[in-house]
Amino acid sequence: MSPEPAPPVGARIRRARLDRGVSLRGLAREIGVSASLISQIETGKSQPSVSTLYAITTALAISVESLFDAQDTGVRAPLAVGSLPSGSAPPGSVPPASVLHALAAFAADPGRRIGPLVGAAQRETLELDSGVVWERLGHVPGTDVDFLLVTYRPGGTSSSSGGLMRHAGTEYGYLTSGELVLTLGFEEYTLGPGDAVCFESTTPHRYRNDGDEPAVGVWFVFSST
Repeated sequence: MSPEPAPPVGARIRRARLDRGVSLRGLAREIGVSASLISQIETGKSQPSVSTLYAITTALAISVESLFDAQDTGVRAPLAVGSLPSGSAPPGSVPPASVLHALAAFAADPGRRIGPLVGAAQRETLELDSGVVWERLGHVPGTDVDFLLVTYRPGGTSSSSGGLMRHAGTEYGYLTSGELVLTLGFEEYTLGPGDAVCFESTTPHRYRNDGDEPAVGVWFVFSST
C-alpha cells in the first residue's frame, strides 16, 4: 500500500494568495519567477521545486506544513491511529491503551494532529518538481515544524534552476541511504548513509543527487516565528 498523496498543493497556494489579496503577477514578481509558472503550479499542471515552494510559502507567510493539511479541502487523507478520536480505530484494529491515553491528552487541541503513530502506509506525500518527494512523518498542533522523510531520485535537486535557496528556520537532516550533495554557502559537502547536517536555513543552500540510486533521509526543519 503506497503513501497517500496530500491535497493539491496548487489549490492551497492559490487559496492563500487570494486570502492575502496578492495577484498572480505580484507573487511571481516577489519570488522572481514567471506568472505562467505560478499559474501552472496553482492549476496542478506543474509541481514546484523545493526552492520555489519555500519562496512561495515565505512570500505568502504560510508554513510548508499547511500544504499537507487535509482540512477544509473536501479531500481527506487516511488518519493515522494517533489522530483518531479516543475510543476509535481503523477497521480491524484496536489501538493499544498507551495510544488511547495519548489521544485523550490531545483531544482538546483544535489543530489536526498527525501521530503519535504514523504507519508507513499512512504517510501523506508531496511530489515536487525535479525528482523530490516529501513524506510527512508527523505533526503536533501549535508547532511550526516540518518533520519529513525526503527522497531525492537520481538526478533530483532542490532547485531546477540550479540556484541556491534560503528560507526561515533551522534545518536538521540525516541521510539513511544513497548519496546527496549539499551546497552550503561557498562550501560543498557529500553526504553518505549515516551522515547528518544542521544549519540555519537562511544560509544559501541546495541539495542534489548525482548518483544512480535514490537518496533518502529524515529532515526536520524548525521555522522560528
